[in-house]
Amino acid sequence: MNSSDYIFGLRAIIEAIEAGKNIDKVLVRRDLNGDLARELFAKIREYDIVMQKVPQEKLNRITMKNHQGAIALLSPIEYYRLDDLVPLFYEEGRVPFVIVLDGLTDTRNFGAIARTAECVGADAIVIPERGSVSVTPDAVKTSAGALLHVPVCREKSIAEACRMLQQNGYKVVGASEKTDHNYTESDYNLPVAIVMGSEDTGISPEVLRICDELSAIPILGHIGSLNVSVAAGVMMYEVVRQRMAGC
Repeated sequence: MNSSDYIFGLRAIIEAIEAGKNIDKVLVRRDLNGDLARELFAKIREYDIVMQKVPQEKLNRITMKNHQGAIALLSPIEYYRLDDLVPLFYEEGRVPFVIVLDGLTDTRNFGAIARTAECVGADAIVIPERGSVSVTPDAVKTSAGALLHVPVCREKSIAEACRMLQQNGYKVVGASEKTDHNYTESDYNLPVAIVMGSEDTGISPEVLRICDELSAIPILGHIGSLNVSVAAGVMMYEVVRQRMAGC
């Protein structure tokens, strides 16, 4: 990690937050305390920044300088709020198309999905605040810069994000092997959100229950599933195919 990708030290992080720096998350030592630490925690709460408590060793792997038990990882982008973008898409006369990533953890998969999302003209990518990939310099590089062009929304709850999309007229389609419904049989000519699950467990049970439809990509070989970035690409280009055919 380059030194330009993070800020360390309690006062320096507080000042960065107040200055409006794009902060991906703040890593703090598990037993961090004291007046300045409490001031930092208050700022993190005030600005609704993700905070993760970690062992001292993790901080030391990032820098051996005097980090005082706290390191802020900087984001190359500013995250969007989904509830701000949803009405904007309609105002601009689009038939919105959103990619929702439920628990994806591999930066390379995230970058590959973002690159395809940019190529197909997707309107936004939605990720959760915790337990997921985020927009880091490595992710931007893997996406060939696509993450600098596609709005990324980081939401507290993917389930709630899906419900909000449904309330605004989106059909939420989950890509899952737990159905016989072929992905080409879904109608993508209306506002749609395609949900892709994590690499190991797929879409979470709560989000599966929320989805309006589940769609499966046929697997004809011996391996039981596609890489998630490949599966996302197949799903996204089906949206493109249907919408171009309807022109």
